[in-house]
Amino acid sequence: MTRAMAFCPICGEVVAPRESNKAFPFCNARCKSIDLGKWLSEQYTVPTVPDEAGETDGDAASEYDKVEEHGQPTPREPLH
Repeated sequence: MTRAMAFCPICGEVVAPRESNKAFPFCNARCKSIDLGKWLSEQYTVPTVPDEAGETDGDAASEYDKVEEHGQPTPREPLH
């Protein structure tokens, strides 16, 4: 049985099979770290669909909003 070749989503190089590549689906740890950095810096986003009330998940009041009302830092703000 032949496997389809996989390509790294960051650099486009051929990716070794999962059995021999700890960084799979990336070609190496560097590309894996670059991808993580893009998620953490919000370069990637997950699209949302408004519900019947026209709110997306980010529009609804949350526990984080309650903390903001009291002037405390939230997970979205860096701590200084």
